[in-house]
Order: sequence, then C-alpha cells, then structure tokens
Amino acid sequence: MADVVDADELLRRIRRARDWAAREEQHWSAHRSEASPAGDENGPRTAEILHSVYEAVRKVLDEVVDPGANEPAAGQTH
Repeated sequence: MADVVDADELLRRIRRARDWAAREEQHWSAHRSEASPAGDENGPRTAEILHSVYEAVRKVLDEVVDPGANEPAAGQTH
C-alpha cells in the first residue's frame, strides 16, 4: 500500500509527471518530421499520435498545477 503524502509532496509528484510528459511531447514532436526507416509508413503517424497524447497529458497536469494555464490569452483562439 502506498504511503500517505502531504500536499507539497503530491504537488512535487504532479510537477515531475508534467515535466516528464513535456519531455516526451518534445521528443515525439522532433520525430514527426524525421524520415521513417524503409518499409515503415506508420512512423510519422505514430509519432504524431504519441505527440498528441503527451501534449494532452501535459496540459491536464498544467491545469492541475496552475488552473487556467491553458486558456488562450484575450483575443486569441486555439
């Protein structure tokens, strides 16, 4: 069974997870434009999907840590 943690430790863990998701998002973003090995037509598509997945995870964790962090600035749209 997991130990009980205080709010500060929980926030540290969420931030660590958010930072990890951001690194993965950057990693897969870089692979979207790379050429695939011969015979692998799914490489760029897989990279695009994984980039989107990690972006979604990062944005959710951003909202947990800093509510409103992903709202567009006034006058901007998504």
